[in-house]
Amino acid sequence: MIARPLLPRPFALGPLLLGTALLALTPVPVFAAPSSAAPASPARADDAHPVLMNAAVLSGLGAEAQRYPLFAAELARVRRDVDAAIHAGVNVPVPKDAGGGASHEQHKRNYTALYGAGLLYRVTGDRRYADFARDLLLAYAKLYPTLGPHPAAKNEAAGRLFWQSLNDSVWLVYGIQGYDAVRDALTPRDRKTIDDQVFRKMAEFLSTGSPKVFDRIHNHATWANAGVGMTGYVLRDPDLVEQALKGLDKSGKAGFLRQLDLLFSPDGYYAEGPYYQRYALQPFVIFAAAVDANEPQRRIFEYRDGIVLKAIRTAIQLTSDGYFLPFNDAMPDKSLKTEELYQAVAIGYGKTHDPTLLSIAQWQDRTVLTPQGLEVARDLAAGKAKPFPFASMLLRDGPDGDHGGIAVLRDGPGSKDQLLAVKNTAQGMGHGHFDKLNWILYDNGQPIVTDYGAARFLNIEAKDGGRYLPENETWAKQTVAHNTLVVDETSHFGGDWKRGETLSPRQLYFSADGQTRASIAEMTDAYPGVTFRRALLQVKVDGLKSPLIVDLLKVNGGKPARYDLPLHYTGQLIDTNFPLKSNVAARPVLGKANGYQHLWVDATSQPNPASQARNGHASGNVVTWIEDGRFYSYRVATPGVTMILGESGANDPRFNLRREPFILQRLDGATDAAFVSLLEPHGRYDASAETTIGSDSAVQALTHERKGDFDLVTITFRKGGSLVLAIADDTDPAKDHALQIGGRFQTWTGPVGRFDMTQEASR
Repeated sequence: MIARPLLPRPFALGPLLLGTALLALTPVPVFAAPSSAAPASPARADDAHPVLMNAAVLSGLGAEAQRYPLFAAELARVRRDVDAAIHAGVNVPVPKDAGGGASHEQHKRNYTALYGAGLLYRVTGDRRYADFARDLLLAYAKLYPTLGPHPAAKNEAAGRLFWQSLNDSVWLVYGIQGYDAVRDALTPRDRKTIDDQVFRKMAEFLSTGSPKVFDRIHNHATWANAGVGMTGYVLRDPDLVEQALKGLDKSGKAGFLRQLDLLFSPDGYYAEGPYYQRYALQPFVIFAAAVDANEPQRRIFEYRDGIVLKAIRTAIQLTSDGYFLPFNDAMPDKSLKTEELYQAVAIGYGKTHDPTLLSIAQWQDRTVLTPQGLEVARDLAAGKAKPFPFASMLLRDGPDGDHGGIAVLRDGPGSKDQLLAVKNTAQGMGHGHFDKLNWILYDNGQPIVTDYGAARFLNIEAKDGGRYLPENETWAKQTVAHNTLVVDETSHFGGDWKRGETLSPRQLYFSADGQTRASIAEMTDAYPGVTFRRALLQVKVDGLKSPLIVDLLKVNGGKPARYDLPLHYTGQLIDTNFPLKSNVAARPVLGKANGYQHLWVDATSQPNPASQARNGHASGNVVTWIEDGRFYSYRVATPGVTMILGESGANDPRFNLRREPFILQRLDGATDAAFVSLLEPHGRYDASAETTIGSDSAVQALTHERKGDFDLVTITFRKGGSLVLAIADDTDPAKDHALQIGGRFQTWTGPVGRFDMTQEASR
């Protein structure tokens, strides 16, 4: 989009707004310097009607809302909450607490009550709701101008109402929407008081008063941009809008549009990962809807090839059974059932009328009290929903899509179908973890190979005021907390995220086709002079209910080092096929720093090839565990490896960490290495019937050999037959290869070849 000066004109009302025209104001031209001394002009009655929603669609809806169950349920829920707030009375405390504290939670309740009251007033016409919103805002008009930096602020940019300015921005995003809905019901005097003492002051604090936050390329700035920009529309102040869209100097080097340019990849993947994509999505879609309604000529939903709408669909794709993939600073309990996604689905549907979004709203069992939410509820009631197309896909990272990506491999669209996700993305800024080429697995509807996510108890005051805990730095972000390579017990990039931002993996190959799906990626200089490449394959085998996961991680280090490859899993260990030296009298800790200080060692096993041979085959080290009635066998064919079994939670005097099991492969003194592993889901345990089926692995042996420019991984099955996977160094998908395999001359195209040496592997 090319910026150009605009002639003074009134803000245009888009087709989603009321038909009544606004009186012409004289906005500041795009490139004009803002007036720092000009006072806000008194609001006029005809300047007061809603501009952030099509209020006419909601006005007087009343009993008609009952025709649409989802909307009726939301109306009842919001009415119940706001009525309770009215009954409790206006409570605007002096801020003093961090997240989860009494004043923090009250100000959160206030902005949700204000937002809800505004919507209820438009839907029901009940004056009580407008009066409550007015009284609440007049109380803020007395308090807010008296506030300085929040007393509980620490390292974060201090807010006024909250311990960090981010929460103030969230308050503004909600508060301005609620105010917009009732503003025309207030007297000019009350409007002017609220305009000047609450919203204008808050917008000034979050913009010119917080330039380092407002002009960042970061989700904190997204919330601030959205709140300030919507305030500009409501106060009929185009200068605030231009600052929100293009940064404080209006050059376009910062602001909402620049964030759309830099924070999303061409596929709609958000730089900080799925969890923060969920969180950032709300201000992106709500402000985009406000821009579209007031200035449709900006074509905001078409900006950058429709990036806002892509981001909504991508966020949904980055879930398993509705829960977001927990990469980077993530909480495992966040799902599509969040306010951010209720809004995103409704706004996305309002723009596209994509019937597959209706099925997401149906799963959420919620919508929002907006015109778009009404449309969702109406069309759901009419039976227009279609299943959302969950699929295998590569979601590129980086503004130009060249900073790696997340490879998502699904064995089907169902919630219990296997999902393999490989994180080959860039760092993810300050919320990123040191986990290049990490992976997680969902199977049978459960997380099986896991990522810890963040060490945080969100909004629980007893846990450091709901902030990120110290263990987020000492454990959760460290490389050993993830399922990827660790060299010499140090983390990628030396634990420096800013250095990590300058380097990203290369996604060399991705295929979601056929019976063998694959991701191959490479990382250089996560450690000086070290390159490692990882191929993760999802292999369907006739007769097996879930695909096998084959993992080949090759390291070229240049000098001897200690290489560790951890696997963090969910479940109860059942068996190993190798002797264990168990620590029963004392529980030693694996190391002293970089996350190792938080790992207890429960048992070890030294390399013993003789004990791993069965029926003439190298069976590999095997660990079997059970989770939700299904068995999982993790088979390792890495020569010379020491196996370490343990649990997280050491050196944790305040019990901040979850206790979770891990398996670690260790190679000492290696220069180059190839870690070869196989994860096999199998069998079933029915506790109610007390029956066990297929608790033994269907695999008899796993072997690896290097042959020219190829790695050959052979899986031999107990009931006969074998499967050979040939992985070429050359990852060109169009390259033809030929090799003698199992006494036969085999050819294939692309880096991965599959050869079933017999017909049947089932039991």
